[in-house]
Amino acid sequence: MGLAVHLLACLLGTGSWVAINGLWVELPLLVPSLPEGWLLPSYLTVVIQLANVGPLLVTLAHRFLPGRLNEVGLIYALLALGGLACLLLAFFWRETSVVGGAPRSLALLGLLFCLALVDCTSSVTFLPYMRRLRPPYLTTYFVGEGLSGLLPGLVALGQGVGVAQCVNSSRVGNGTLLQTAYQAPRFSACTFFLFLSGMMAVSLAAFLLLNHLPAARHERAKEKYQVRLQVESPAGMRVTVEQGAAAAHHPFPASSRSWAQTVYIFGVLAWVNALTNGTMPTVQSYSCLPYGDLAFHLSATLAALANPLACFLGMFLPNRSLVLMGSLALTGTLLVLCWVLFVGTLSYVKLMIGMILRDEGHCALVWCGAVVQVGSMLGALTIFPMVNVYGLFRSGDPCHSSCPS
Repeated sequence: MGLAVHLLACLLGTGSWVAINGLWVELPLLVPSLPEGWLLPSYLTVVIQLANVGPLLVTLAHRFLPGRLNEVGLIYALLALGGLACLLLAFFWRETSVVGGAPRSLALLGLLFCLALVDCTSSVTFLPYMRRLRPPYLTTYFVGEGLSGLLPGLVALGQGVGVAQCVNSSRVGNGTLLQTAYQAPRFSACTFFLFLSGMMAVSLAAFLLLNHLPAARHERAKEKYQVRLQVESPAGMRVTVEQGAAAAHHPFPASSRSWAQTVYIFGVLAWVNALTNGTMPTVQSYSCLPYGDLAFHLSATLAALANPLACFLGMFLPNRSLVLMGSLALTGTLLVLCWVLFVGTLSYVKLMIGMILRDEGHCALVWCGAVVQVGSMLGALTIFPMVNVYGLFRSGDPCHSSCPS
């Protein structure tokens, strides 16, 4: 039954970021129909970072109200909200409202904020929850988190998102002017968002089974952070209950690591997520589309594939060396032009950091999720003015290989 629990942990991981990742890969289909055009990715990045109010509130609750936050109930609410928001997106993503004399996609942005609130808050709820299970299931969770980007990407490829043809529009002198014409997708964006809603429902069902399936209960971690207490039930009988990390506070960082090492670990974690979640997704279309739609879609899909593969590799080749993590983070930074190696390398770094912090306790995993979001926010806020204010990036034309002047 351990394999079944691994599957459930993986399915829970897919629910962590599947909604936002799905929206990213669907952008080539959404952009031609929305007034924001290709400025939409940078707007989405900022809206996602505004949703970091969720992780902030959870982190503050753990800090000032230890043991009062119902982590399991919050995860149920997040998964239900994510499924509902995806369902509403299927029917209202085209709706626009006039703001400042110009049409804006307020319905899309509002529902995106709800999805981002779910996904961002999952960083500080799902990870601490996984400490309740034995250590190998944390790696499986990270594999599922990687699949949350791969599965929507594969569905989008099958949908034919953003496939373009160059057609002759008119004659210019002795030649013709080529214009980009996008082919109709095999199925609509409405169907795609219904697929995302279904994935959120599957993740919710997996979490329900993780809490109530007897086989999953047998895989609970038996570690020092779990404290067994004898309490008296309403019927007058003495029963044993198990409290988690909230009841067993221990110093963080643990005595095995110095403050310098802890700062180094969180610094690498913030930098890696600033690149993978904040900076690079905003400019991916600018960097890849000039080489054609095929290059863009293959880079996005294969990079999503590199994430779960790197986490799967970590199951067999775990390495907690701080020097190796720093070297891989530097390597990934230097390889940003090669999307697949960039995502795969830094995904392995994130997994190893998660495994290290799991051994430090529940509090460390809460801070791990918080630093993930802080790094992502800093990366997004850094790249936004470069794209939207200073115009350092220009959209390319798939039918003309020369850079716009």
